[in-house]
Amino acid sequence: MVEEKGMSFREKFDKLSFKTKLPPLGRVAFNMHPTDGPWGGSSIFVLQLAAFLKWRGFEVTFQLKEGVDLIVLIDPRDDLQKKSFGLPEILNHKDRYPDTKIIHRINECDQRKGTKFMDTLLAEANRVADYTVFISAWLRDYHTGRWFDPSRSHRVIYNGADPKIFHPIGNKPYAGKSPFRVVTHHWSDNPMKGFPVYQQVDELIHGGELPDTELWVIGRWPASIHWKSAKTFSATHGLALAEKLRSCHAYLTASLWEPCGMHHVEGAQCGLPLI
Repeated sequence: MVEEKGMSFREKFDKLSFKTKLPPLGRVAFNMHPTDGPWGGSSIFVLQLAAFLKWRGFEVTFQLKEGVDLIVLIDPRDDLQKKSFGLPEILNHKDRYPDTKIIHRINECDQRKGTKFMDTLLAEANRVADYTVFISAWLRDYHTGRWFDPSRSHRVIYNGADPKIFHPIGNKPYAGKSPFRVVTHHWSDNPMKGFPVYQQVDELIHGGELPDTELWVIGRWPASIHWKSAKTFSATHGLALAEKLRSCHAYLTASLWEPCGMHHVEGAQCGLPLI
């Protein structure tokens, strides 16, 4: 992946030297643009899979057009900031080109963030899918208990971070001579990401009940939280994030009803034991 500073994702993507004189093996359209900078796990997934497909000889697009063989439905919400096209456009395309296949990747549920619309929206969108991918067995079973028919074609594929970036080489195992650093990071500031627990750890450190311990919080957090002892860092991604993770000794996640998530995966791949 080209990592030149100042380049947009589109410029980086276009510079990938995976060109071939042969026609593409197929044309794949994603309904969500990945974003530059830190964002949620869906953006990371699209970025990694798009690069892999292009490397293997597929044409990747973020627009619906004639000749698309496969549509990857990432998120059916109308208000998705990075959405390139939505469910109405997919239905219209399927009517015009019925041979186009649709894969629906499901990584959400209402219980995760206390919402009341996501399960119904996913069920509606999934009706057009030829194949469904769930990011965990727990999430598959959750939706099976509500609307998903497990006899339909599907598979569970867990999240993974880029091993070229998130790896344990160069990490700093605890040697007992410095504060024991516990780290967590989140793009979302939803309290259900575990912030009440992180705040409790912060207070224990501040009150001296966890001596020689540091809490690192990377990313975003609820505006109501005023950290007393935690070292805080703005949201970051890629190598800069991995280097921060490798500077710590353990990864803490207290996220409630997490379908799978990327935060703890990135921490584990950097060699940190998970709490």
